[in-house]
Order: sequence, then C-alpha cells, then structure tokens
Amino acid sequence: MSLVVQKYGGTSVQTLAHIENVARRIIRTRKKGIAVVAVVSAMGHETDRLDELAKQLDVSGAHMGREIDVLLSTGEQVTTALLAMTLMKLGCPAKSYTGGQVRILTDAAHTKARISEINTERLLAEIGNDCVPVVAGFQGVDENQNITTLGRGGSDTTAVALAAVLEADECQIYTDVTGVFTTDPRMVESARCLDVLTFEEMLELASLGSRVLHTRAVEFASKYKIPIRVLSSFEDCDGTLITNEEDLAMEQPVISGIAFMRDEAKVTVLGVKDIPGIASKILGPISEANIEVDMIVQNIAADQSTDFTFTVSRQDYAQAMQILNAIALKIGAREVRGDNEIAKLSLVGVGMRSHAGVAAKMFEILSAESINIQMISTSEIKISVVIAEKYLELAVKTLHTGFDLDQTG
Repeated sequence: MSLVVQKYGGTSVQTLAHIENVARRIIRTRKKGIAVVAVVSAMGHETDRLDELAKQLDVSGAHMGREIDVLLSTGEQVTTALLAMTLMKLGCPAKSYTGGQVRILTDAAHTKARISEINTERLLAEIGNDCVPVVAGFQGVDENQNITTLGRGGSDTTAVALAAVLEADECQIYTDVTGVFTTDPRMVESARCLDVLTFEEMLELASLGSRVLHTRAVEFASKYKIPIRVLSSFEDCDGTLITNEEDLAMEQPVISGIAFMRDEAKVTVLGVKDIPGIASKILGPISEANIEVDMIVQNIAADQSTDFTFTVSRQDYAQAMQILNAIALKIGAREVRGDNEIAKLSLVGVGMRSHAGVAAKMFEILSAESINIQMISTSEIKISVVIAEKYLELAVKTLHTGFDLDQTG
C-alpha cells in the first residue's frame, strides 16, 4: 500500500469547519488506497497567543526554556485531538499522538531542538490496523522525557522526518496557497504556480524570503530524498513537487523564481587600513552580539584603504551601528555609514549552471529602469542584489517579465 504523510498548517486547521475539511481530504486520500499519517500545527495564531502569554509574564533565560516548551506544545495537542475526533465522527478510525507518545526524540535545546531519532513502532501498528495516526507537529521529547519544541516551522520538519523514517512515497504540505510561485503573487499578478522545483532551488528560495516551506524541512527532505509536494487545503490542484534534480525528466528553466527580503539593512565602515585581521576586528564584535551577517563586500582604494560593507537584519541595524561606531575609533576608520531602507532581491534557478549571461541580463533589465545595484552576491544557482527598497516592486515585476516567468510552458 502507498503511504503519504500529510501536514496541515495553522491556516488549514484554524476553525472546526477547517478541521472537518481536512478530515474529509484525508478520507478522500484513503479511498484511493493510500494510507495517511497526518501531522498538524496549532490552530491559526495559537502559538503566537501562547508565546504572548509567556511574554506578559516577563520571563526569560535558559532556565525558562523547559516551561515555554511545555506551554507552546499544547497548541498542537488541541488540534490532534480535534482532528482525530472529527475523523472518527466521519467513520474513519483515527488516534491522536503527541510528539512524546510517538517517541520523537530530540536534543535538549529547548525552543529550537533538533530531531535525533523517531520510533516508528506505534505508527506502523496503527497504519497496519487501518487507522490514521494524527501526530502533533513541532514537538518531541529529550532523553529525560522533557517536552521540546523545534522552533518556528517545526511542523514541516516533523512531517518530513516522519516521511523519511516511514519510507513514505511523498510528504504533502498543505497550506493556504496552491504551491510555490515564481514570485509573490501579491506583488506580481502574473506569478505562476510552479509544477516542479529541485531541493536546491527550494532551499535557496526558502532562505531568501519565500515563506512557503521551512529551510530545515527542505534540508531534511534533500538528505533523505523524500519528495515534498506543496498543496492547498482549500483547492484541488497538483501543487508543486520538490524533488532531486536527477529525478526530473525535463530540462529545468534558466530561472525558476524570484525571492526578496525587505527586512535588510546595510552598514559600511569606510577608510579602514588594508591589513590582515581587519575583517575579524570588524565582524568579531558583531558576531559576539549574536547579529547574523549576510552579504559582504570589500573594496580596496588606490591609497590602500578599504571600505568594508555588509548587510544585517533590519531589527539588528541600530545595535550594529552602535557597535561599529565604537570599533571605528579603535581601528582608525574614517567613518561609519548605514542604510536601513534597502531590500535584497534574488534570481534562483538550477538552469544557471548551463546558461551564461544571466547576471548581465539581470543588470541590463535593472539599468533600463534606472535601478542602482548596491551589492552583488552569487552562487552556482543564485544571483542576489541589494537595491533601494523603494524600487523593489518595480524590480521584481520587470525581472519577472524580462525572464519570461509569466509565460506558461
């Protein structure tokens, strides 16, 4: 018998009516002779509500992590019970399970745990008894039986991990969109739902701002070669299949999608001495402050001084500027400049490997719209640029058209 793991996100289970819709979808799948393991998130915005309760208590520190996980994990437990009861009401055998009951074993890193082992015995027994196991996503237990949570997007990771250990045919991620689009359809009306993507492309898109899938889930699926299909809970469609490049029969297009991030900021340390170790003197204190650095550019002037530029999250901008102003005095830098009104835009596609001139075409399209490129970063299947945020929508729309992403076939 075929087996699929179906994961339903918060928007798919936000009311009892939504949960009944999910139950009927599971039953339709079973009528095709396919066994189903369901993984669910908390009902829409419930995790945010629980997190806000903890914040109102004004508690923090590592010693609170255990209790925060106990609190946050209750959201999924509610959904599993409601879905299992709804399935049984509709005549389908079902049983709810917490992460601990399934024995999803994790490390002890509360609020950001990583899965280390899953015991499949109970799940396989339920499947063998023609029952639908409904598993709470986002959670597990450590070796001391403490409840742990996997961090935001953790239900995706739970679903893919279960699909891997159960050797499922596919992991289906149901959400409020019909699949993965060429870009955000709220910005570009002609954006298309993609039929297929490679794991590499999805990883790039997820890390660059596409919020359809969590990066950890895609990494897990890629490692264990588990096909993921992104589908809508509200429409019947084929969705987007995410799989290995070698499993694709057709040649991939040059560009598969455009991703973007608005919450970026740029900082520049000007007039730094071009000597060994200067980069670590700048970035060391930034790292110690737990500020993540993204793109880095270093320019050497004729007088052998250096301008050192990098991007950070916009929420870290003020702290980064404060740190750099203090560092500038110590290293004799001329000036520190910042800009928190930038955006990062990226073209992604495995077809770049076999097609030259993608970067030149991208730059030509942006130049025609008088959009200045401030920073550039490339990889084998990605080109990212930093531009002024006010030009982001224009840039995305013109690049989407320029690379024929609105064309079918």
